[in-house]
Amino acid sequence: MSLLIRPALVSDAKQILYFINAIAEYELLSDEVLATEDGVINNLFGENAVASCLLAFESEVCVGFALYFRNFSTFVCKPGIYLEDLFVEPAFRGKGYGKALLMALVELAKIRNYGRVEWSVLNWNKPAIDFYESLGAKPMSGWTTYRLTL
Repeated sequence: MSLLIRPALVSDAKQILYFINAIAEYELLSDEVLATEDGVINNLFGENAVASCLLAFESEVCVGFALYFRNFSTFVCKPGIYLEDLFVEPAFRGKGYGKALLMALVELAKIRNYGRVEWSVLNWNKPAIDFYESLGAKPMSGWTTYRLTL
């Protein structure tokens, strides 16, 4: 059993959409998913792509993904990576694949001389919180996320 992490290709759009729906189901947010395969293709691989994705494979089986985009910090005056979604299939958890995906993003940020890798986690998701803290990540207490849905 070997792990391969690679950038997603346009031919992976259906797999990415599957993971988007899988993480939404896990987070009890399936009713909020409006993503389509065409939307994935346009926004990750189109002329005006705004996000990117890494896929994790055990042998030939796609077992997880990390979907991310570039952000910017005025305080460090550098771009960064915002991790929108990190998901590993339940049957493949505990093998270090989530950590490998996250560390691949950290390496990408270092190569690009970015300042940060950031993400959000639901307050009730203790397994994810424990995982992130085990890697040395720190919660940003004192901040509340706001959203305007258009």
